[in-house]
Amino acid sequence: MAKYQNLLVAIDPNQDDQPALRRAVYLVKRNGGRIKAFLPIYDFSYEMTTLLSPDERTAMRQGVISQRAAWINEQCRFYLDEGVPIEIKVVWHNRPFEAIIQEVLTGQHDLLLKMAHQHDRLESVIFTPTDWHLLRKCPCPVWMVKDQPWPEGGKALVAVNLASEEPYHDPLNLKLVQETVELAENVNQTEVHLVGAYPVTPINIAIELPDFDPSVYNDAIRGQHLIAMKALRQKFCIKEEFTHVEKGLPEEVIPDLAEHLQAGVVVLGTLGRTGISAAFIGNTAEHVIDHLKCDLLVIKPENFNCPIEADEDDEHDDED
Repeated sequence: MAKYQNLLVAIDPNQDDQPALRRAVYLVKRNGGRIKAFLPIYDFSYEMTTLLSPDERTAMRQGVISQRAAWINEQCRFYLDEGVPIEIKVVWHNRPFEAIIQEVLTGQHDLLLKMAHQHDRLESVIFTPTDWHLLRKCPCPVWMVKDQPWPEGGKALVAVNLASEEPYHDPLNLKLVQETVELAENVNQTEVHLVGAYPVTPINIAIELPDFDPSVYNDAIRGQHLIAMKALRQKFCIKEEFTHVEKGLPEEVIPDLAEHLQAGVVVLGTLGRTGISAAFIGNTAEHVIDHLKCDLLVIKPENFNCPIEADEDDEHDDED
């Protein structure tokens, strides 16, 4: 059975066109499964209306929820008429990323799809957008959908870490390739490519050590990466011409190769780093996303601990 069967689509409240919903329907038609179209909404003005009683405020919220649910139903009408199984859910919640992750947890969703927005680099460090919260904290894979159709013969490009300085890289690499191969087999036999980036020679070393030979260093690093890539591709019977070991930073190598291959999706692993280190160092996924012209699928390691808890009390108003 295909892996992704219980899809959650985060609806964009600001536009009628829903690329993430289109991509989810594309997957379900080829992969099977079902879709939940989900929208968290909140309007602070309704909470500030002191002239209304709590019951009246609740009724106003329910009215807004019903309107938005009807609007989503209109966006889904064509797919529903085709027989695509889509459930619609709108909740009142003042933190969209928390509402989405709570829905992932309570609904046991195995894939989240959301439209990707371009973010200003400086602003995104100071004000972390919902997208970045989801990339860091969502326990299931997150598919960030760019507003473009799936390219004809589009390929899946898996970015792997071949440096192996840390013990978690190898199992995460295996998980990335395994899930992508399984997905590709169920979506028009999509071609799977692997890419690994290795660093350039540090300039300060070359300056401080007169006998240091940058070309020998580069050859040694590239050789290590080629050996690691060969071992990885052989585990999944991937052809050598579908593997790429390139010199440079991942945020430069990956988008360039994705454009060259006309990839439909780039698959990345992320450890979900948060706090100061994430703000100033950044995650590879977050550096890459704004440079991609195709979709991005971000997958967490097996032992990932989600910092958000399921909303077991179901205290937020909702309508299906």
